[in-house]
Amino acid sequence: MLPRLHSQSDVDPVVISFLDKLRQSGFSGDIESQYSSRLAVATDNSVYQQLPQAVVHPKNTQDVTLIGKLSAHSDFERITFSPRGGGTGTNGQSLTSGIVVDLSRHMNKVLEINEQEGWVRVQTGVVKDQLNDAVRPYGYFFSPDLSTSNRATLGGMINTDASGQGSLKYGKTSDHVLSLQAVFADGSVLESDLSHGLPKEGEFAYQALKVTEQVCREKREQINKKFPPLNRFLTGYDLKNALDDETNEFDLTRVLCGAEGSLAFITEAKLNLTPIPKARTLVNVKYDSFDSALRNAPFMVEANALSVETVDSRVLNLAKQDIVWHTVSDLLTDVPGKDMQGINMVEFAGQDVDEVESQVAALTARIDQMLENGEAGIIGYQVCDDVASIGRIYNMRKKAVGLLGAAKGRAKPVAFAEDTCVPPENLADFIAEFRELLDAKQLNYGMFGHVDAGVLHVRPALDLCDPKQEALMHQISDEVVKLVAKYGGLMWGEHGKGYRSEYGPEFFGQELFTELRRVKGAFDPHNKMNPGKICTPLESNAELVKVTDTKRGFYDRQIDVQVRDSFKQAIECNGNGLCFNYDTSSPMCPSMKVTADRRHSPKGRAGLVREWLRQLTEQGIDILDLEKQTLEQTASIKTMLDRVRNSFNKRHEYDFSHEVHEAMNGCLACKACASQCPIKVDVPSFRSRFLNIYYSRYQRPAKDYLVANIETMLPLMAKAPKVVNTALKQKWVQDLTASTVGYVDAPLMSVPTLEKRLSGLKPFDLQALAALSKEDKANHVVIVQDPFTSYYDAEVVEDFANLIVKLGKTPVLLPFKPNGKAQHVKGFLKRFASNAANTAAFLQQVADIDIPLVGVDPALVLCYRDEYTEVLGDKRGDFNVLTAHEWLEPRLSEFEGVKEGAQEPWYLLAHCTEKTKMPNAEKEWGSIFKHFGAVLNTVPVGCCGMAGTFGHEVDKLQMSKDIYGLSWKPNLEQLPKERCLITGYSCRSQVKRFEGMKVKHPVQALLSIL
Repeated sequence: MLPRLHSQSDVDPVVISFLDKLRQSGFSGDIESQYSSRLAVATDNSVYQQLPQAVVHPKNTQDVTLIGKLSAHSDFERITFSPRGGGTGTNGQSLTSGIVVDLSRHMNKVLEINEQEGWVRVQTGVVKDQLNDAVRPYGYFFSPDLSTSNRATLGGMINTDASGQGSLKYGKTSDHVLSLQAVFADGSVLESDLSHGLPKEGEFAYQALKVTEQVCREKREQINKKFPPLNRFLTGYDLKNALDDETNEFDLTRVLCGAEGSLAFITEAKLNLTPIPKARTLVNVKYDSFDSALRNAPFMVEANALSVETVDSRVLNLAKQDIVWHTVSDLLTDVPGKDMQGINMVEFAGQDVDEVESQVAALTARIDQMLENGEAGIIGYQVCDDVASIGRIYNMRKKAVGLLGAAKGRAKPVAFAEDTCVPPENLADFIAEFRELLDAKQLNYGMFGHVDAGVLHVRPALDLCDPKQEALMHQISDEVVKLVAKYGGLMWGEHGKGYRSEYGPEFFGQELFTELRRVKGAFDPHNKMNPGKICTPLESNAELVKVTDTKRGFYDRQIDVQVRDSFKQAIECNGNGLCFNYDTSSPMCPSMKVTADRRHSPKGRAGLVREWLRQLTEQGIDILDLEKQTLEQTASIKTMLDRVRNSFNKRHEYDFSHEVHEAMNGCLACKACASQCPIKVDVPSFRSRFLNIYYSRYQRPAKDYLVANIETMLPLMAKAPKVVNTALKQKWVQDLTASTVGYVDAPLMSVPTLEKRLSGLKPFDLQALAALSKEDKANHVVIVQDPFTSYYDAEVVEDFANLIVKLGKTPVLLPFKPNGKAQHVKGFLKRFASNAANTAAFLQQVADIDIPLVGVDPALVLCYRDEYTEVLGDKRGDFNVLTAHEWLEPRLSEFEGVKEGAQEPWYLLAHCTEKTKMPNAEKEWGSIFKHFGAVLNTVPVGCCGMAGTFGHEVDKLQMSKDIYGLSWKPNLEQLPKERCLITGYSCRSQVKRFEGMKVKHPVQALLSIL
């Protein structure tokens, strides 16, 4: 039986007192001090891990001011803070042992758009892509670009002075910041352009303004001498650009940009915008070696390109193994007979279409010459001027960051020296020496980056659970610092300092670093703001954080290596945070999107499971043996009584497993993370395992048994469907079901039943089918039933059978066999394994007669491939059940096409599991409809919020509604619902529930077309 995990890191009593006072003082945001919430922000996109005391989520600037004013009280002198946005930093910038102040949950509004003057004012929790979506209708975009743009907040971009692709012309974030609203550690507020007046004497804001300007003016010569003249100028207290040499004006805004939250909270920002280019063209140049790509890059920059991005063969090969490749495979084709070892993505953009075309023509003419003469290692190129296609290529490049983390084996590419910046003319030589350094250590690594700016992302593969390899990371880090200095560059070109702050004194020298400390002391004399990052106050004895500080690997190595390997879908999460994607039409992650709670994300859930496994190991529990017992042993009466007693004690006994369960309970098991996450963090997989073990100690809720037994009950209920429906319509039955079982909106049974609808079909006879000739078998189709469509939406199966007839084939209805997916979702793994083994054996028998097996519900069909393989392994067999489109699309040549059909389009809203596990599904449905003379438009939607039975559970009802409201409801409000087609039963069920109408499956539309 699972033991109770009652140990957790205690919160400092002073912090508890502070949080209590904060609530009493009118703080309107959220305050979280439970262990799971703290763990969710104990990591970011770096290798480090630091547990904070608490997490607070302010709703407005007043809340942040209140935090500062209250903490200024002498009772709370030791309380410290770290501002946090998307948590995408690669160097631990937002990690703290103090209180995390997360501005992303509530402070994410676009406050004002000034179209005439081309600027916008935002709260700093706004996500970069969210801002661009808001200003796009006005013809503008916020130009600093970065790979994490769909989850990185403006506050994070400002605090690390982020840049990225296109910075050669567009610059860094600080180049576009007009003013910032800063809240200091004493609660004083300053608008950095001084438009709201000067600060009052005695406030931290007053001292900060006075001292910083004084340092910038008095130490101008030393500053100009030390700060390198790079496109990626220094991140962290940018004293050089704070003083304009031409106007002699001082701008505090520049100092706040890149300060990593170590000077003040940034709550609002006024940003200038860039007109969207009228013309964009991308020339993808292919090379026989990565060195050739690097050495040829300056030539591309000289062609007056907007940007030159590079990717090596390792990253390309990882992309080819990922779901992202199907979107770009036609845009980055292989060169016959050549090995593509690197590419340069050269973009031209501007307001003048003719000028852009001329620049592209000049470059391609020169490349043609190089190809003819065999110069520069160029083996080919492709030109792309379609904006959507350019976007897809850049999405692939952006995902490259995460894809590197998906490398096989225990050693994973890690970020610690990945944003080095040297003058572009030195880049190739620098990289050659960098490679020598890594090759001498026999390390694998991938490379990509912004060669136009001399920035390259290099991530050596290390297993940080191995103390020796962790020590090697420290050694390499020190050597790279020296190597960068040799080539006149920076260790931190664009990703900030964070835990690399220890290199600051050596880089700046004693005199200038003392001045930086003076600036820090003026802003934050008590070292409350993100202490240890960039520098410490001049009068302080506090130390800087170090590269050698505690990492995730320190905690992970406490877990038995066999357990780590077994739960690698959780362990291998590298924190890249793609699951925080703000885009409502992205399928990952629906629960995170509506709760804005990091625990309810694949990253959050993976982190909680890691800690759960660590605590179990700490108690001496053999987790794999415990799991084996749950799958092999039958619970005794004593065990069942113990579960009831333990469940009763939940109200007064702490168990960390409850916090893990709370996060798992909000997962819809939609499987989007299993393919959308670059690391393939598969939450439903480890969630089902967790639930199976968790319920070895605690009693399951009644609704779980209802879900687990639904496939056994449905055939019995179908014997009297009208009686069942009459009962389900009774309000007292509905109320009773909701209050006792926790189940609402139970769907009605299909009347007439599927059996009656298809009574004209020949009964299934395996021997008779096996005896058919090869030609006859090719004209038969075996329909594999799933519980939900067959018993709740039988009309779809009937219409599919009629469509098969219409196409000249013979349908055969396979007897109903439980699929078991619902059991897997709820963690009934012993029963699921038994069901899966029986059904797999039966399907293998049928598959052996060589007639196609086809099902109509994608989630249930995919269960045979995914969960069955997971639980049965080699014992699954090699049968293959196809979805309707997988059966139709390759056989279109067998069916007579229609040249011209109805012109009014149909609209496809695909199931999220189908879209993520079968990325070509929507495209293939489009080909099928086109063959039969119809137009099918794809509607970009995320999860519908039903997800099997999730939406029917009382405790999930509101979340289900909220998720439906993200993308499904707004899209359906704008479309003719009678022309909308939905592949998933649960999605059709959700639409029927909230829109009061029945929507067709694509096979039904095809039948009506024919």
